[in-house]
Amino acid sequence: MVKHIVLWNFVEELSAEEKSAAGAKMKALLEPIKEKVPGALDIQVLMNELPSSNRNIALISTFETVEALQNYQTHPDHVEAGKYVRSVTKDRACMDYQY
Repeated sequence: MVKHIVLWNFVEELSAEEKSAAGAKMKALLEPIKEKVPGALDIQVLMNELPSSNRNIALISTFETVEALQNYQTHPDHVEAGKYVRSVTKDRACMDYQY
């Protein structure tokens, strides 16, 4: 199993309403990819809800294998979603690990 965790902050130019809308759009773009990539077990996009966090939004996903993660990363829907994500976020942090 492979866990893929990505954390971002939204760009400063976005208002609170725009951040909320951007988070909803990221969720709508990324979560359905689970149904299109063999070996994708779970994909969740979560907004920051606690003041102890230092990132605004997270992608937490689980894959059966490293190859499944690679297929997700190169899937056309993910590539297209990435264009939008990069337009509204900054400070990306990522950790992938096998367990």
